[in-house]
Amino acid sequence: MQHNKEFIEAQARIFKALGHPSRLLMVDALRDGEKCVCDLQALVGDDMSTISKHLTVLRDAGVVTRRKQGVNIYYSLALCCLDQFLACTGQLLEKRILSQMDMLRNK
Repeated sequence: MQHNKEFIEAQARIFKALGHPSRLLMVDALRDGEKCVCDLQALVGDDMSTISKHLTVLRDAGVVTRRKQGVNIYYSLALCCLDQFLACTGQLLEKRILSQMDMLRNK
């Protein structure tokens, strides 16, 4: 597939949606499976209005999907490769931290 400007801009919107610590925290929690909005709100600790705005950004970018059951709304990951991406970036960070610890020990 040719990567034209519109395609790259659409990909950038996904990365932008993931670029906020609260949204990334919610997405990381969704790696374990579907979560109620109330669970995500308790995890992040922001007010429900802020959580709702974050989830709208993630949903509009195609990162998460939602379903309503009674009065509750449940979110799950829609971007299937995100689990591998987060695991990969986590490994990179671990390597950096271990390298920095080694440098400090060897001083």
